[in-house]
Amino acid sequence: MDIEEESLKGQADIWEHMFAFVDSMALKCAIELGIPDIINSHGRPTTMSEIIESLKTTTSSSSPSVDFLTRVMRLLVRKRIFTSHSHQESNQTLYDLTPSSKWLLKDSELNLSRLFLFETDPTLVTPWHYMGKCVQDGGLSFQKAHGCGIWDLTLANPQFNQLFNEGMACTAKMQVDYRNGFNGIGSLVDVGGGTGAIIAEIVKANPHIQGINFDLPHVVATAPEYPGISHVGGDMFAHIPEADAVIMKWIMHCWSDENCVKILRNCRKAISKTKNGKVIIVDCVLRPEGDGLFDETGLAFDLLMMVNTLGGKERTEIEWNILLKSAGFPRYNIIQLPTFPSIIEAFPE
Repeated sequence: MDIEEESLKGQADIWEHMFAFVDSMALKCAIELGIPDIINSHGRPTTMSEIIESLKTTTSSSSPSVDFLTRVMRLLVRKRIFTSHSHQESNQTLYDLTPSSKWLLKDSELNLSRLFLFETDPTLVTPWHYMGKCVQDGGLSFQKAHGCGIWDLTLANPQFNQLFNEGMACTAKMQVDYRNGFNGIGSLVDVGGGTGAIIAEIVKANPHIQGINFDLPHVVATAPEYPGISHVGGDMFAHIPEADAVIMKWIMHCWSDENCVKILRNCRKAISKTKNGKVIIVDCVLRPEGDGLFDETGLAFDLLMMVNTLGGKERTEIEWNILLKSAGFPRYNIIQLPTFPSIIEAFPE
């Protein structure tokens, strides 16, 4: 590649990054309109006119814009979210799902639609505009954008709290694929378990477990009843209920090393009366030079934590090792999952 060609490629890269947000917003539009579900409901490739007719029913709109939606779908086809092909007899374009858009079906047990809507909500997007200011002056982007921290906002704003909990809950199914890891566990406390979706799935698959969903009082106050689950309100920095094992999903990456050590030491106390107690951490193991399917997502999540939390970050295996040893867990094991995060088993002896 000569210098002129390299320069042209460099220009093209900048244009692509400049408008990367358009991809997210186009997909958000499709999710909000329920386009994946509309196509899926037909059970076959679907014409634009059929999609529009379904929109009239589901959105109570008498005149959805065919032109606008056609242009949105054209981009999403290009991005391999949907497929399209021409039907020769009717001369109409037929749209169908791809393996990507099947992850956006709202009634599917495995879906990311609510998490996508949460992460692209204006409340979560606005703090990114303060990232440069925080690099210069320090502080927290979320705080600069909203005048409070993210946990304070979930307490003060029930609508945002619901959006947060729904976003976290939609990943419950894909993150309990732990094989035989729950064997021999009689009681399990989910620290920061939100409304209890994760622990409910675990107990459903392992009915011998007594489940405890532990989170802040205002969070568990909105939690539904689940068989075999008790909801307990409290502060993980002060005390964690006793159990045979502790599980934490996407908790550690929200906090600084100092705060993580405090939480992990309380976890150690919680399992201290159990002979083979362990802490099960569902979180990212950062691989900055990796070329795996989710390694770039890990780097994006690291900046997500920088923007939205005070001291939160994704950690490499070396950083996890240091953190766990500092909290009294000399032994650990990393288990790869068929999804973004991994499982880190931490043992106190």
